[in-house]
Amino acid sequence: MSLIIKIFFGFLGLVVIIGLTQCKTEKSVDSGETTPTEPGVSFEKSAYGTTQEGEPVDMYSLKNAQGMQVDVITYGGIITSWTAPDKNGAYENVVLGYDSLSQYIAGNPYFGALIGRFGNRIAKGKFSIDGTEYSLATNDGPNHLHGGVKGYDKVIWTAAEPVVDSNAVSLKLSYLSKDMEEGYPGNLKIDVTYTLNADNSLDVLYEATTDKATIVNLTQHSYFNLTGDFTKTILDHEIVLNADHFLPVDATLIPTGELMDVAGTPFDFRLPKTIGKEIVAEHDQLTKGLGYDHCWVLNSQDVGDRLVASAYDPGSGRFLEIWSDEPAIQFYSGNFLDGTLPMKGGEGTYAHRTGFCLETQHYPDSPNQPDFPPVRLDPGDKYVSYTSFKFSTK
Repeated sequence: MSLIIKIFFGFLGLVVIIGLTQCKTEKSVDSGETTPTEPGVSFEKSAYGTTQEGEPVDMYSLKNAQGMQVDVITYGGIITSWTAPDKNGAYENVVLGYDSLSQYIAGNPYFGALIGRFGNRIAKGKFSIDGTEYSLATNDGPNHLHGGVKGYDKVIWTAAEPVVDSNAVSLKLSYLSKDMEEGYPGNLKIDVTYTLNADNSLDVLYEATTDKATIVNLTQHSYFNLTGDFTKTILDHEIVLNADHFLPVDATLIPTGELMDVAGTPFDFRLPKTIGKEIVAEHDQLTKGLGYDHCWVLNSQDVGDRLVASAYDPGSGRFLEIWSDEPAIQFYSGNFLDGTLPMKGGEGTYAHRTGFCLETQHYPDSPNQPDFPPVRLDPGDKYVSYTSFKFSTK
């Protein structure tokens, strides 16, 4: 075993030396070295590009024994590709994304990104803690969205060496969000761990601590299209949301404070229903959201980790389950995709409603709505949130 370790670290050192001598030119995916530790389970690290500020960005490709692969870059913690099997066993990418770092930097509707310090909207970009009012960027009309102008989707995360065992491979990303960054108080230390398991599930564990009272609401913003064909819309996908209520919004998509019963409305997804069945129905909330762009109040919030949502594509047979301990989920039906953003491979553009998001989280505008579950984090406490995305077929 000692000889194997020596060979491994000798080889790793050679890779580092070679990497340092290469030109800092952007690449879609640079050739890297696969590092297996257990049969069929491995990761590969490769150079992905360099920011305009000269910061290197790496890609980590996590692979399990079944054939699933999840590609994550250190810019924004973005999942750039995520393969899943169809009913015939064929693995295809099922998330929207780009080919290169420059595309993510130039214009990105949060494809695959980690979101924070506060995911979703805060009314008028203001909130108060203990009598002190804090002002944030208003980057979504009159409101604050997804952490501001430079949220966690646009920062470089520090990656630890992935951990591999016989059943899983884990990648921990860390970031220190400094006091008053984007207007938020407190130095927030964040760890997000992606774990790809043998059963084709991807766990996302969020952890954070602060040195000053602040607010935290982290989430993952992948856009899914389970067909694996991004020229197709997601309107035939069958969705289930385990929620008896959702949060109606005003004209700027801020919750009114009411919990509306889904019964008898287009927002009832308690039983499988296609996204397209009622998306153009006459309903004030669909008009305001230009489709579905709302937060559902999940059932059984006192249970902790439980099945909260699912999505199924009958054509491919792909079935996605989402498990979480969060109290809510934002379902977004790709309403703002408009055919201007390039697909991977340069094969076209992402048209209207060719991807959907299911973002586990706390309620939007929670800091300003005392009846909503709290999002405050104090020194000495630890923020912990868990979500798992599990793929299968049927």
